[in-house]
Order: sequence, then C-alpha cells, then structure tokens
Amino acid sequence: MEKLFNEETIIQVKQMLQPMTKDVNFKVFTKEGAPSVVETVQLMTEFGENFDHINVEFLSIDEHTDLAEQYNVSLVPTIVALDSDNKDRGVRFVGVPLGHEINSLLATTLELGQEAPALPQDVIEKIKAIDKPTNIKVFVTLGCPHCPGAVHKAHQMAMLNDNIEAEMVEAQTFNELSMKHNVSSVPHIVINDGKSFVGNQPIETFINESNQA
Repeated sequence: MEKLFNEETIIQVKQMLQPMTKDVNFKVFTKEGAPSVVETVQLMTEFGENFDHINVEFLSIDEHTDLAEQYNVSLVPTIVALDSDNKDRGVRFVGVPLGHEINSLLATTLELGQEAPALPQDVIEKIKAIDKPTNIKVFVTLGCPHCPGAVHKAHQMAMLNDNIEAEMVEAQTFNELSMKHNVSSVPHIVINDGKSFVGNQPIETFINESNQA
C-alpha cells in the first residue's frame, strides 16, 4: 500500500510539530471490515512511526468494550486523543482525518503537545466558564477546506474544559448520523444533539451556542 506520508511531507510535518515538548497519546478504536478502518490504521501507524512525541495504540471495539465505554466510543473508527499524562481531553476524530482533515489532526496534536493554549486569555476564560456537559459534533467531508478550522475550534474548547467533548464526524462514512442531524452542507456543527449552525464561524459563536444549547 502506498505511503500516506512521503519524504517531503514528513519533513514539512516535522517542522510544523517542532514546537511540541510533550507526548500525545492516541487510542484508535477499530472493527474489522468497518468503513474507513483500513485507512485510519494506516494513517495512525505512519503518524506514530514518523514523528516524535506521538504514541498510538489500536483497540478492537469488540475486544475492549470497557475502554470503549470509558471513552464514550460507539462508532468506529474513532481516534481518542490523550495528553502526556494519559488524561482524556475530550478530543475525538470519528472517521478518518485524511484529505483536508489531516490539518485538524496536526493542529490538535500540536496544541496538545505544547505548554499553553493558542487562544487569547479572555476567550479561554469564556470557554472555561461553560459549566454543563457539552457535546460538540463537527460534521465534515474530507474535501472541505473550511472544515478543519471548525474542528480545531471545537477541539480547543474541549482541551480547555473538562465539561466539553468535541468530535470531528466524517459525514459520508456515518451517513445515518448525518441524516439524523440534517447535514446538507459542511462544516455542520451540532451541540448536545440539538442546537446547530453551519460554517467555520468565529470561536465566540461556538461559545455562545454552547451556552444556549
């Protein structure tokens, strides 16, 4: 199978991830024969092999039902990102983050592997003030250039607040879930399976909608 990261790409990604000082640990839930699993395993295998501070563990959802329940994983493939202390930071990739979504994977990895969040202090305080359980699903397609920005905003919120879980959901792989939430254009953001909006909106929109959901 052709490599996803060629030599030129590896050099570029290493430069991008150079500011990382801490490990990021990924748990990748799989199921034999499920859509996008082969691509996800290849992506995350190469990701772990080629770059420093990246640790990847593959888990069959059928054989590790306890961990799937612990991390609230019901769909495969799902990638769960943990920090260097193996703390769950609420970051999920549901489906394979390829195409434009490789940028979501890289941006979130870089931020988890650094000391400080890349957001203004007033925005950080607003995110930390969200005091109720909040689930943010960002439906994407791999050809959408605007989706990674929306995914990263949701992931930033989850990384800063234990009340928040943020999921990239690859809309075409999980078509039934997309239909349930009336996804017709992307990025399509759904908060607490109810309130929704479309587009790579400013992070203040994500915060305000979360407070109202």
